[in-house]
Amino acid sequence: MNDSFDVVINGGGPVGLGLAIELGQRGIRVCVVERYPEPQPIPKGQNLTQRTSEHFRAWGCENELHSAHPIPKGGGIGGMTAYGTLLSDHTYDWLNRSNVKDYYFAPNARLPQYATERVLRARAAEIPEITVLYGWYGESLEMTDTAVRLTIEERNGNGRQVIEADYVVGCDGSRSFIREHAGISETLSDHNRMMALLVFRSEELHDLLTRYPGKAFYNVLHPDYEGYWLFFGRVDHGLSWFFHAPVPYGTTAENFDFRSLLHKAVGQEFALEFDHIGHWDLRVSLADSYRAGRAFIAGDAAHSHPPYGGYGINTGFEDARNLGWKLAAKINGWGSDALLDSYSAERQPVFASTARDFIENFIREDREFLNNHSPTKDLSAFEAAWKARAEGGSGVEDFEPNYEGSPIVPGSQGTPSAKGSHSFVTRAGHHLPPAGPQGRDVGGAMGRDFTLLCADPDAAGAFAHAANTLGVPLKAPACTAGWFTSWERRIVLVRPDGFVAWSGDSCTSETANDILSAAIARTKV
Repeated sequence: MNDSFDVVINGGGPVGLGLAIELGQRGIRVCVVERYPEPQPIPKGQNLTQRTSEHFRAWGCENELHSAHPIPKGGGIGGMTAYGTLLSDHTYDWLNRSNVKDYYFAPNARLPQYATERVLRARAAEIPEITVLYGWYGESLEMTDTAVRLTIEERNGNGRQVIEADYVVGCDGSRSFIREHAGISETLSDHNRMMALLVFRSEELHDLLTRYPGKAFYNVLHPDYEGYWLFFGRVDHGLSWFFHAPVPYGTTAENFDFRSLLHKAVGQEFALEFDHIGHWDLRVSLADSYRAGRAFIAGDAAHSHPPYGGYGINTGFEDARNLGWKLAAKINGWGSDALLDSYSAERQPVFASTARDFIENFIREDREFLNNHSPTKDLSAFEAAWKARAEGGSGVEDFEPNYEGSPIVPGSQGTPSAKGSHSFVTRAGHHLPPAGPQGRDVGGAMGRDFTLLCADPDAAGAFAHAANTLGVPLKAPACTAGWFTSWERRIVLVRPDGFVAWSGDSCTSETANDILSAAIARTKV
């Protein structure tokens, strides 16, 4: 085995493999170190967004993703919130990603993380530049100004070897070895709650929930739990489930009646068989930086949180897309060290916003509602407040991660955030939308590096000259005139990760050079 690589990734879960594919497809030599020979069979990371499907399209395995765990006809992937019990008369739709489907190039998906991981493992195996060492883990890390040395050990054996690379990335979970050894600090928001994770089988529960067609996950708000959720999710439609709920510290499978807890959450007894009973601590953690010299972190190593809303795995995949093209640009000679710094500058505040404005805000709002409203105390007031919640949106419309104010988004103002608005108008720092609800054919025109979508031949020439001067790979495909009507711009420069670097209606040669220079952190506009 070649023991010298461009990048070594400690952790070959979904995020680590996604990053490896992003790099390997660009000709970067990658070594992935993963402790588990097989994906772990705990269902998590179920809800994959439309944006995540776009990543899989870019990685050449979108079809495999959607066929890995097909949803039966009528199964659905929507969510629902219920008051008191799952069989309550008070329910409303929640977190239905179909509400924003027109703004993305691919459909969302629902499958357990181990199925997603198998798709990524198979794709990584097809790319010659990727070496994966299953059954190994990082044991020590040395970094210099010019290289890294990761010493790895065999998990079930006595093997030991050293991997040398230009850069190391920790995709090794919330207790990240790389984060710790690189000296990256983190900030914790501890909710002082122990949570149970139950995996069980029940055909009877499936039959009970046929009253709610098209639903795959269910959030129960119960006054006893202070805004923390009783959360059900389907694994295999019709049979398998997972469930999260707060339990007292010290709870074990032997001293707690989990069957009664499930019956309480559903609202009646039903037959079930347990496959797994586990626990986790409810807290939000965020690394204070995503970079330390030649070390980077991504996914749960950079941020972790309760599994509310499917933000974890999707956020990790976005980390991989953001970091991947920047590392490749630097290794291939056209990116700068400042471009690598922009990874943390963009992604860290986006997760800070995700935690503050969505995950923890859900808990606060639900707690306030439960404290102030009860159908047993004042039914009419409760129903009015419940209706207002139902009409307040599905929970996805405002989740629109963007990089406004990023140091490599020229001319934009503000701070990168998870909170935004969906629009077909192209905006610098935002995800490139299709050209209107039917304009998804734009996706087929995109390049792996920068893409210029342009209705102005002079501007196209100006950007081509700037790209040649800066050594930046740039694709300028033929465009359909109608695209620009929906986008309300005649010139759109798209980054390798599918975000708009700049958009406008006219551009000189000098301006094009300044814009492209800023987008790769060579200069600032």
